[in-house]
Amino acid sequence: MGAGSDPIAEIHAAHESAAALLHAGRAADDPAVTERLIALVDDIGISTLADLWADRPARSLPGALWRLYLLREWISHDPARVARDYAAGIRFTEPHNVVAGVGYPGPDEVQRAADEILRGVFDGDFAVALERAAAFCHVVSAGRADLARDTDEFERAGRLTGMAADLTACAHLWRLNQLA
Repeated sequence: MGAGSDPIAEIHAAHESAAALLHAGRAADDPAVTERLIALVDDIGISTLADLWADRPARSLPGALWRLYLLREWISHDPARVARDYAAGIRFTEPHNVVAGVGYPGPDEVQRAADEILRGVFDGDFAVALERAAAFCHVVSAGRADLARDTDEFERAGRLTGMAADLTACAHLWRLNQLA
């Protein structure tokens, strides 16, 4: 008979790993330390950590990191499509485009913006990183809705809008020191 999982331990592990990861990057004064932390997480453990974070509430620290992870993975797997949707959404969401920080929205620029947002998680203002990610979601959502040819695309655009709302709420909670 195998040992069962402990849901309480998993909840604690999700929250503690999210806090430790964020704290370690923000405490580093050396940009090389931040780069090594990003590389370490990329190379050996982000998917494992993300699995811990996936079931946590959207408006929690692990929930916010899960959403940032999803964005980065999605952009990495389909940068041309994301860039197309982003370009289409700019005309509907100008303030969000400025906040997101994407210049010419080609695949490389979209990927660079995602990496910068995640780097902000590690060593910048976490609330700003969350707001940039939310703004990015708003622009892509508007573009996807504009280009949608079927109801599945509208549903995906709606999910991105929901993700943007969650990330914005997390930024607000972070500023209030209430994002746990």
